Amino acid sequence: MKARIRKSQGFTLVEILIVVVILGILAAIVIPQFTNASETAKASSLQSQLQTIRSQLELAQIQHQGTYPPLIADSRGWGLLTTETEQSSSYTAGDSSGNEVGPYLQQSPANPFTANTTATSVAAAAAAGVGWVYSPTTGQFRACLPAAKATDLNLTNTNDVVTY
Repeated sequence: MKARIRKSQGFTLVEILIVVVILGILAAIVIPQFTNASETAKASSLQSQLQTIRSQLELAQIQHQGTYPPLIADSRGWGLLTTETEQSSSYTAGDSSGNEVGPYLQQSPANPFTANTTATSVAAAAAAGVGWVYSPTTGQFRACLPAAKATDLNLTNTNDVVTY
């Protein structure tokens, strides 16, 4: 009698299960690192936005005779920084007289964590649905974040963040 030589035509169930388990373990290790990278990128974006907005607020204050823009009290809001204005303390719309300054920002800034462009006064309590906190008298400008998020990302500097 001749011995039969058996040719294997595929993978066994055990081999396939081992590969699936190994891929699952690798995915469990790698995926959390990507979510942390996303949150870290948002924190970096927030820091960059704060620096840009603050420097543009200072420039607006210098060019408007020491007066910060009334972003909250004025119905134009961010429009005071995204359009040309007369170089006076009143932030009136530019009229092509040659005294126009700005725009200071290309668009209304959105808080990367809340995706909100709304600004509220420092005196008002920070709350969900508010992106920024601003004081037109001092020029103080901060981001509004949930307390847990600020703690997780180590954004607890009170000069940068207001928590709710």
